[in-house]
This record gives sequence, C-alpha cells and structure tokens, in this order.
Amino acid sequence: MKRNVLVVGIVVVVLVVLGLAGWANWQNRKQAAAHIAAQQAEAKLVPATSDDPAHFSSPLVGKKAPGFTLTNIKGQKVSLSDYKGKAVQLNFWATWCGPCQIETPWLIELEKQYAPKGFEILAVSFDDLDKDDPKILAKDKAGIVHGAEQLHISYPVLIDGDSISKAYGDVEVFPTSFFIDRTGTITSASMGLTSKADLENNILKALGEGK
Repeated sequence: MKRNVLVVGIVVVVLVVLGLAGWANWQNRKQAAAHIAAQQAEAKLVPATSDDPAHFSSPLVGKKAPGFTLTNIKGQKVSLSDYKGKAVQLNFWATWCGPCQIETPWLIELEKQYAPKGFEILAVSFDDLDKDDPKILAKDKAGIVHGAEQLHISYPVLIDGDSISKAYGDVEVFPTSFFIDRTGTITSASMGLTSKADLENNILKALGEGK
C-alpha cells in the first residue's frame, strides 16, 4: 500500500514538473514573439508629419552628407570620401534587426542592378561593440561577420555605426537609409522597413534619374 502511494506521489511530482516546464516554455515563446512584434512595429515608425512611410523629414536632406571614416569587417579603413563621384546608399542596420533581414535581399539585388551606373551601398552596423575587452570585442566583430555572411551581403559592411549616429540625426530605428548623390548631397532618406520599389526610387533619385 505504501509503495503504491509512493509511486502515485512520484507520478504527481513528475506531472507537476512537466507542467511547469511547459508553462515556462510557453511564456518564453510568448515573450520572444512579443519582442519581435515590438521590434518590427518600431522599425516602421515615422514622424507624425510624414505622409509617406518610406520617407521622413530629415533635416539632412538637401545638405552635404557628414563625412566619416569607419573600419570594415576586414579591418580596413573606409571613408565616405572614397566614394566621391558615386551615388551612395548609407544603410544603417544590425544583425539582430528583423526588418533589416527582410530588406537586405532587395538591397543586394538593387546594388548589383545599379552598380554599373555608379551606385554603391555601405552597410553600417549598429551592433554593440565592447571596446574595453579585446576578447569580447573580437567576438562582437565575429558576430557581425557571421550575420553578414548569413545574409550574403555583397557590399561593404562597416562597424561601429554608433560613433557616427549623432552626425546623422541620432539614428534609433533600423533599417534607416540616407541616399547620397554624386556630389555628396543627401537627396532622400527612409526610416524603417519600406518596399523594394521605394528603395529603387530613392536610388534613382540619387543617380539623378528619378523624381
């Protein structure tokens, strides 16, 4: 009799543990889904004054793009001035950004399509970098490299975007892009996930072929 009671007790304990584990797993999945949804909603935010979700009223439009020098994922220094005479899309992104992963394949196609006309894309990563710890910094950089490889990014990927964020209006929403013409002037900007057609229109404008 005592043995049966013991067995029943063990079964009850196991069922309780499994139930708690299932509940915890459900909670984790719920939180992860909420995080992704919030991130995607944030990426689509635009100022209330904008009538077009593909554009926002950046005070930088019509002005010279702020110059900068960053390091690419190969350890080489890259300056915006290196692309003088070309139309450039400065694309602020991050490996953890869901909307960026949707946008990137479009950018890869558009870069290949318009590169013969003098168009370039510079992807500026906003992934966190621990500059105080060499080992962690190396791991952070490796994570960016891995993310770029997973997305098959064919254009230059620069790191430490946070260091130039202020010059570009304190970028907080990803992806955000600034389109720069051959003279170095910002012709348009987009914030959050837009469409491939909108991106192409902005590229054409930077090339002097759009409206």
